[in-house]
Amino acid sequence: MVEHERVAAIILAGGYSSRMGDFKPLLKLGPYCAIEHAVRCFLQAGVCDVRVVAGYRAEEVAEVARTLGVTVICNPNFDLGMYSSVQAGVKSLEDDVEAFFILPVDYPLVDPATIKKLLDCRRQVQHGIIYPVFNGKRGHPPLISTKYKDEIVSSACPGGLREILFRHEHDAFNLAVPDKAVLLDMDTPEDYQCLQSYLKRKSIPTLDECRQILREARVSEEVKEHCSMVAAIASKLAAWLNRAGAGLNEDLILAGALLHDIARSEPDHPRAGARLLVAMGYPSVAEVVGMHMDIEVDESHPISEAEVVFLADKMVEGKDIVSFKARFAAALQKYQNDLQACAAVTKRLIQAERIIDKIESITGHSIESILVTESLLKTEDCAWSTRPAVSLNCIFGKG
Repeated sequence: MVEHERVAAIILAGGYSSRMGDFKPLLKLGPYCAIEHAVRCFLQAGVCDVRVVAGYRAEEVAEVARTLGVTVICNPNFDLGMYSSVQAGVKSLEDDVEAFFILPVDYPLVDPATIKKLLDCRRQVQHGIIYPVFNGKRGHPPLISTKYKDEIVSSACPGGLREILFRHEHDAFNLAVPDKAVLLDMDTPEDYQCLQSYLKRKSIPTLDECRQILREARVSEEVKEHCSMVAAIASKLAAWLNRAGAGLNEDLILAGALLHDIARSEPDHPRAGARLLVAMGYPSVAEVVGMHMDIEVDESHPISEAEVVFLADKMVEGKDIVSFKARFAAALQKYQNDLQACAAVTKRLIQAERIIDKIESITGHSIESILVTESLLKTEDCAWSTRPAVSLNCIFGKG
């Protein structure tokens, strides 16, 4: 139960799973089965009143659910379809419950942060139905006021819960969330494979999720363009390094580069951005973001994701590729009367040169030749080390 309010979560796990060819609630995704993921999502978000509606193979579902300390509701009419399980779950709600989530077990990887956002939204808006929305598409689970309880329980609606909620579209609110999992179900074996792949990299936001995170953080278009260019360079460098056997996590580099300036308007923005990303459940990305301004490079250690992002950031001014030496020279000129600032700039220059030495040693190519090969620089720009700036479009767009 969420403090000071009664909000329940109803997880629908009563169907036959006929399209999957295996029993979905008990399918493993990493260390947990689907029903465990779904239950843990709500518990971790602070929703303690979790109810699992079981039907087909009810005893097996109940055995798993009860080990998690949640309520099990048996639906004897599960063969009538999912809406019968919706009705069974909603009917079980006590009169003091104010709202409830409905989550089919098909959507097991929803992030607890999404549940928290829906709860926060409920406290701020007067709408009776709140949908999580990713990339403009409504997903699961909706958060529904119990003022619709009687209508749901008593209705023989052929269109099920979807049709009932559609009748009350005037009372619906769309909440944008940076969580692709609200759209990821597992109806088929192919869907299951996609979920397994998603889970493996769930600690790193996808490109679309990064874009949504930047939108939610109200990052300016100028900063988005800068981040996109940094990501373009960092991704190309990572690909070259990995072809030479560096073993870098390219997804982590992409996310770290795209989000490195998420808190650009705040004091000490690298650490502010890192704190924000830790709170969102992305600690590995936060570590990269926290080091994008200042880093200690150990030349005896393998190159790291944070080092690639650090260097890429020093090669971009605004949305233009620049000579990092020319950029640092300008900074030293700007702060010539501030010894502490000059020392910081010089240290960053030294760290950047060490990273370049690593990249060129690993790949066997100069930074300039890599950029030319990847069409980030033109051949005639190979005097890049002394040129002030080379303008080009952002590979990942403005999103």
